[in-house]
Amino acid sequence: MTRETILNTVRTHLARAIDEADPTSLDPSLSMVDHGADSLDIVEVVSASMRELRLKVPRSELANIKNMDGLVDLLLSVSIEKSA
Repeated sequence: MTRETILNTVRTHLARAIDEADPTSLDPSLSMVDHGADSLDIVEVVSASMRELRLKVPRSELANIKNMDGLVDLLLSVSIEKSA
């Protein structure tokens, strides 16, 4: 699984959560809150992304995520560990 695949998945779910028309307009260096997501939106984005990507991340690891790039990097590292 590539970083781009994971980023596109997260962007798609965030765009749905905040009613944004174009997922590619979402800046991954910003937090989901900066894009207009509330805490429930964030939970849904993370859960839906993990379901689609078939990954599980402990909640404790999710607590330190600051922006979309951080989430994508974490999901990528879990994906790499899973495939090893």
